[in-house]
Amino acid sequence: MKETMVDKTVTYTLEYKGKLYVVEQVPARVCQETGDEFFSPDTVEHIQRLIKGGKRPDRIIETPVFKYA
Repeated sequence: MKETMVDKTVTYTLEYKGKLYVVEQVPARVCQETGDEFFSPDTVEHIQRLIKGGKRPDRIIETPVFKYA
């Protein structure tokens, strides 16, 4: 059976307490067939510490927002 999972770095976005966060260069296992991203428990904990820890972001971006309707 062919291995469809590959190690990559990805950009992870999440919404937390009404704010949108972008975390770049996150290590992940990515399915080549579906594009689904999987993160180790250590990686998830690190992302949570970055967001909740009050660390200053490396940069700030402006994001357009649209309503579907």
